[in-house]
Amino acid sequence: MTLIRSKIWISGISGILAMTSLGSCSHSAQWEAKGTVAGGEGREMLLQASTNGRWYTIDTVEIDKNGKFSVTQSPAGYPDIYRLSLDGKNLYFPVDSIETVVITADVDGFDTGYTLSGTPSAENLMKANAELNAVIRAQGVEKALKDTELKKKLNDIILSNPSDIVSYYIISRNVQGSPLYDPTDRDDVKLIGAVANAFNDYRTRDPRTSYLKSLFLSNRVRNVAPTDTIHAEEVSYFDIKLYDENGNMRSLKELTEKGKVVLLNFTVYNAENSPAFNRQLNELYQRYHDAGLEIYQVSIDSDEFRWKQSARNLPWITVYNSPVDGRQNLLNFNVTAIPTSFVIDRNGDLVERIDDESQLASKVRAHI
Repeated sequence: MTLIRSKIWISGISGILAMTSLGSCSHSAQWEAKGTVAGGEGREMLLQASTNGRWYTIDTVEIDKNGKFSVTQSPAGYPDIYRLSLDGKNLYFPVDSIETVVITADVDGFDTGYTLSGTPSAENLMKANAELNAVIRAQGVEKALKDTELKKKLNDIILSNPSDIVSYYIISRNVQGSPLYDPTDRDDVKLIGAVANAFNDYRTRDPRTSYLKSLFLSNRVRNVAPTDTIHAEEVSYFDIKLYDENGNMRSLKELTEKGKVVLLNFTVYNAENSPAFNRQLNELYQRYHDAGLEIYQVSIDSDEFRWKQSARNLPWITVYNSPVDGRQNLLNFNVTAIPTSFVIDRNGDLVERIDDESQLASKVRAHI
């Protein structure tokens, strides 16, 4: 069996769909925050990071005479939340690794009227804060903390990617000393558990992971009944509905409901290692198809014609996630590298995530 060691790593989900970034990666070892602060010309801001909730200054940032600023820093080794501080007002933004976050603000509404762009995480953090601030302005803090419609919108952001740093930010947010997500609340602790599970699965080296696990476990017993399960998002999966090379809609859920073992794979056909990787998949398919193995392969190539040409020669199900389809399928499965594979067992449970191709055969064989 051919073992494929190379992998295309992606900095941020948005980079996956920008196919030019798949062929090359930035040589920069720093992230950048840049933008404008209207009314702040010639002034300085503080760039701050936190440890265990304690914020400390790591740099000063000068706003030039045109209101523009730029600051770069080396990545922390894991996603993190930073903030810019000006006149006691704090503007928060997320950083994954090496990327650029664009910030537009003004002095008067520095901590409430800003915009973030450049990454999906930045946009989600801005959206979450905008939703919260709007309800606080309309109802006050006490009512905002009990607003079920607000919580539903925040829950949707969390569950779209529970392992994202923004999900941690939301469940850890305090509003005038009161937690936005209260670990003593039965419903809130479930969302905390979803984030804890995701960090435990995908961010084992993140220093927040042990804290999240401890926070959830210490509150689960008294807040979650024995019949409840906080692992629903972990063992289940999101459906994918995309078109195959013949123009037929193919549903991942419909395939898994047939009692088969399904290998879900995200790939790029025009990647250098794709032919060798598909040969490895073919070996598995030929060996285990009669025993119940199906392959559902999602291509995120930029060239649909070339994808169709390649897909026609493959015996398994191949579907195309075009730029028009967007990044949601990738966000749902936290796909940050290509290829990434998952095993869904005969019961319809997502039981394995495979980032290392050398483990592909053994992981599949264990569930046949």
